Amino acid sequence: MQQTRTSRPTRVLRVFALAALMIPAFALAQVKIGLVLSLTGPAASLGIPARDTAALLPTDIAGQKVEYIVLDDASDTTQAVKDAKKLIGDEHVDAIIGASTTPGTLAMLDVVAKGQTPTISLASSAAVIQPVDAERRWMFKTPQTDAMMLAAIMEHAASRGVKTIAYIGQADAFGATFYSDVVRSAQQHHMTVIRNERFNRADPVMINQALKIVALHPDAVIVGAGGTAAALPPRALRERGYKGLIYHNHGVANRDFLQVCGTDCNGTFVPVSPVLVASQLPQDWPTRPVALDYVSKYEARDGDGSVSASGAYAWDAGMLLQNAIPVALKKAAPGTVEFRRALRDALESTRDLAVTNGVVTMSRTDHLGLGPHSHVIVKISDGEWLYQPH
Repeated sequence: MQQTRTSRPTRVLRVFALAALMIPAFALAQVKIGLVLSLTGPAASLGIPARDTAALLPTDIAGQKVEYIVLDDASDTTQAVKDAKKLIGDEHVDAIIGASTTPGTLAMLDVVAKGQTPTISLASSAAVIQPVDAERRWMFKTPQTDAMMLAAIMEHAASRGVKTIAYIGQADAFGATFYSDVVRSAQQHHMTVIRNERFNRADPVMINQALKIVALHPDAVIVGAGGTAAALPPRALRERGYKGLIYHNHGVANRDFLQVCGTDCNGTFVPVSPVLVASQLPQDWPTRPVALDYVSKYEARDGDGSVSASGAYAWDAGMLLQNAIPVALKKAAPGTVEFRRALRDALESTRDLAVTNGVVTMSRTDHLGLGPHSHVIVKISDGEWLYQPH
């Protein structure tokens, strides 16, 4: 049974499972999982697919009833913190999935650590989990890191003879950390970053930034932005005659972005989760069956082509919890700090788990654990992702 309750400033979605007839003593209390997602605001295209995916997650794990509580952070870091406090202090959740963005997740770190609540972020930056210090001991993530995706971009760019790069990114924590990764990766590939421009998510135009970049004639432009706001740079660059390569980070991997960007994004390249092109992957791709299973479930409800990477990240977070919860239930009851600690330890002990974005093996120093086959390069063509074989 599903119930929805709306309140200001958050929206709450609760999904209940039918209680099992016979369960062990530890399983008398239900597992509660909170989600902090950007359902409104500039990052809504990231949060909405995750919310829709949450409705597909199992409401029974190891014979244990599970409740999901979804809150909207409105793409705002202050609200993300409030949501995390509400989930931990008022709802007493056993785990959190979110936030949708890097700034939101970074803002939540202190609250999550003090509340000793294992949290699986849907943000891209490695900064949310590295280094695994006292704050980040409780934070995990499912999206590929920017460094991983940048490696894919740089390898593709190098094969095209790129020597000079211009960067344009969001004027926030994500834009800053992604730029630092771009500079390091460019140096490793013997390329030079010749321009660094920024823009705000709410900016209606970016004429000055585009003119400065086009005047330098870089071989490639890398856009460091997520959600539909990332459609602005390629449009501005194309309008001012830029003919070089354009690369996006993986934060644009959703249908809303394709629709907003339209033909302005034709020919641009994106490193994405394999799930977006699951049917185009080689038959022996290790995560292909898992990815196809998620795609079939999601598209059965929302239609062909509706699947997005941001939704898949939430699905993978669910798979991690489905793998870890049975282990934690053997040690403690839900709703206790002992259970949350056991759940965190179980997440760290994840081994060879195939999810839609790769095969996961975590440790105390690696709270992502993605290995090979965790990303591919695609080209955007008339609103479609086209897999680019190596």
